[in-house]
Amino acid sequence: MSWARALAFNLAFFAWTVVLGTLGLPFLFTPRAVTMRFGRFWAASVLVLLKLIVGLDHQIRGLDRIPRGGCIIAMKHQSAWDALALPVVLGDPAVVVKRELLLLPFYGWYAARAGSIAIDRKAGAGALRRMLARARPVAAAGRPIVIFPEGTRVAPGERRAYQPGVAALYQALALPLVPAAVNSGLYWGRRSFVKCKGRIVLEFLEPIPPGRTRPRLMAELERRVETATAALLREGRETRRR
Repeated sequence: MSWARALAFNLAFFAWTVVLGTLGLPFLFTPRAVTMRFGRFWAASVLVLLKLIVGLDHQIRGLDRIPRGGCIIAMKHQSAWDALALPVVLGDPAVVVKRELLLLPFYGWYAARAGSIAIDRKAGAGALRRMLARARPVAAAGRPIVIFPEGTRVAPGERRAYQPGVAALYQALALPLVPAAVNSGLYWGRRSFVKCKGRIVLEFLEPIPPGRTRPRLMAELERRVETATAALLREGRETRRR
């Protein structure tokens, strides 16, 4: 049954994306904020399809912990759902994404126009410099900057080293950093065709104020994100057993 629901969702998702993405092509020539509003509408509609067809809903916790004005959000990344939900949850975020994603038809075109921060992970220190250059005007505009500190999707229960990009942003921009945990991988796994019925939880944690040293920041960030993520995974697994 899960496979059938996933097939129905995938067909609806791709058909809707092609239709809406084609009709919305003029938005690529409008101001960035207008393009973002259109992209947010697409993302919200996909989340509705996900709930209606698969039975996969979500809950957001800790939105009141996100500071007004500019901030950095360092979020655990387990699923394609994470990037899909961010514009709906945060309104007008600038998400740090790998450059290859901007080459994808429709999604990449709109993501680039909406103000994503693309990085070339093979470019080393040059990638960090370009990321910081693109992040500064975003921070000045008061938009939240979202970065996935492990640099890629990581399956539930697995861990990868936290990359230096998050510390570079934190130190260069002197903004509060909000850790965020999620259990989306339990329901929509990395490169997984099947999407499972349930409720994804995304939780924003207490901000880390500016001024931490890099070693202290990275240790605190990883401890808090991994601890909260483990708790959400336990909660999700217990809920699925009922």
